Parts: sequence; structure tokens; C-alpha cells
Amino acid sequence: MDFVYSSGVLVIQHLQNNYRECHEFLNLMSTVGDPRNIFSIYFPLWFHLSYNVGIKMIWVAVIGDWCNLILKWILFGQRPYWWVHETHFYHNNSFPHLEQFHITCETGPGNPSGHAMGSSCVWYVMITSALSFTRPSKYFQTCRFRLLKSCLWMIFWLIQISVCISRVFIATHFPHQVIFGLLAGMLVAEVFNHIPSVYNASLKAYLQTNIFLFCFALGFHLLLQSMDINLLWSVTKAKKWCANPDWIHLDTSPFAGLVRNLGALFGLGLAVNSQMFSESCKGKNSYKIRFKLMCVTATLTSLQLYDLIKLPTHTELLFYILSFCKSASVLLGVVAVIPYCVHLLIGDEERKLS
Repeated sequence: MDFVYSSGVLVIQHLQNNYRECHEFLNLMSTVGDPRNIFSIYFPLWFHLSYNVGIKMIWVAVIGDWCNLILKWILFGQRPYWWVHETHFYHNNSFPHLEQFHITCETGPGNPSGHAMGSSCVWYVMITSALSFTRPSKYFQTCRFRLLKSCLWMIFWLIQISVCISRVFIATHFPHQVIFGLLAGMLVAEVFNHIPSVYNASLKAYLQTNIFLFCFALGFHLLLQSMDINLLWSVTKAKKWCANPDWIHLDTSPFAGLVRNLGALFGLGLAVNSQMFSESCKGKNSYKIRFKLMCVTATLTSLQLYDLIKLPTHTELLFYILSFCKSASVLLGVVAVIPYCVHLLIGDEERKLS
């Protein structure tokens, strides 16, 4: 693996030395690929356009990130910003210099890339869903559809390649890690194209899935611990070699993503099986453009304000509990509470006009 890692370091150095002026754009693309944006941007927009697409997006994102966690625990992937300091591949302390940025110091193992995997998961769902809305019926429409299909897939690959390059540029991943993450994310999303049962899953199914994902991850963690394998090895390396201790955040640790995703899936299960969801998103107002626009506006505004709430990180257990609750409440608000409030508001206005 040293040869693969050293080759990756050469790629990182090439990017940092020759494309330094693009670092603002690349940092932006790294933010675009951040899995947390799924819940705060992509999901709210798509859910109010088509709640089936939104539901599938959350399932894909949660299962994809869970698979990413398990793969990281199995593969023990190094990250460039600490590997160059600890490897014996370079002699006479002549290790290469890699510049670090405020988003470099991820604390989990590096393979596969969570940003690349999460981004490809969600964008694959968005592209395939958009294409499913525009199926051709006549010859000239078939030509348009092919053009649209080509354009959308071109956008998909441009975004994914940009996200992958950004993660390599900031020295948080090696090239093979982002490629693996990209392909794995597409695979997970394609699998869910053949599982229509998620659209009508009961609360019991959501709870059972949550319990299984948590128990499997915890059991696997304990199994590796019993084999004297320290799964927090990457956190130690991150703290040791990060250029700025303030760049290390608890929410990038392996368990933080797991708890956040389980909270999101739990919140979605509560919401889609609630009376509020049935009366609003499945009611008579759900097809009105006005209803959708009001829901999108209210949701995005609320989430921006909600994002200002910072969780305490001095106690890990408390942080994980609050992170679970915050994620669950976000999904509950987006799917049930906000649409129901908009539904009541529109109903009151219609009654006044009549």
C-alpha cells in the first residue's frame, strides 16, 4: 500500500502546487459533497417536489453512510495529512509537505471517502428521479429526452469529479479512496431503485431498521475491540498531526455520523406515519404549487436558523444523544410539522375568502 499512498501524495502535491488559486472553489465543492447537506438542503427541496424521492433519498443516504462506516472500520484507510508523518516509506525525514486547510482534519479512517460516497448516493437519486419524471412518448420527445439525459449525467459527473478532486486537494483523502467512495455510493443508490417498499414502510419497519443498524455497528465495534483492535486509532492520529487543534471536530468522528443518520431515519419514520403527514403532504393541498413553495421557503428558513444551534461537545455521550434528537427533530419538522402548519394556514385563508 505504500506505493499507492506515495503515488497519491504526488497527486496531492501536484494539485496543491499547480491549482492553488482554485482552493476557494475546491473548498466549496467539498462543502457541496458534505453528507450533512443532504438533510439541510437536498432533502427538503426534493421532498416537497416529490415526497417519494425525498423518502428514498434519506434511505439511500442513511444506508450509504452506514456502509461507509463499516467499510472504514474494515479497511483501516490512512489519510494523507497524517500518513506522510508516520510512514517509513520516505528516508532521512524527507517526508513531503502537504498543506492543510480548516476542513482537512477528518478524524475517521479514510477509505472509502464519506463525502464522495454520500454525494454520489444523493446525486444519483436526484438524476435518476429527474429522468423518471420526463419519460418520452413521441419521437421528437425521445430526442429531447436523450439530450436531457446526456446533460444531467454530464452535470452528475462534473459535480462528482469536482468533489473528489477537492477531497484530494485538501489532503484528507488519497485518490483511490474517493474513487472507491464514488462507485460504492452509486451502487447503494442503484440498489434502492429496486426496493419500492421503502416508500410505504411502517413505523415498525423504521424502528427495526434502526435497531439492526445500531446493533450491527455496535456489535462489530465490540468484536473488533475484543480482538484488541482500537477503532479510535484514527482520532489519535488526527489529534497528533492536525496543524490546528481547532480544526478537529467531534462531529467528524465515526460514531457521530452513525448517530446523526439513525436520528434522521427515526424522525422520518415518525413523520411519514403521522396524521400530520397524511393531512398535509397527502391531502388536497399537496398538489398546489403555492403549498409546495410555502413549504420549501418555511423549511429552508427554519433549517438555517436551526443550524445555528450548536451542540455541547465536552461530553461525548451527551453530544451523541443530542445529535440523535436534533436529526430526528429536523426530519420530523420538514416532513410533518411544517407542511401541516402550512396546510392549516392555507385552509384558514380559504375559509376567510369563502
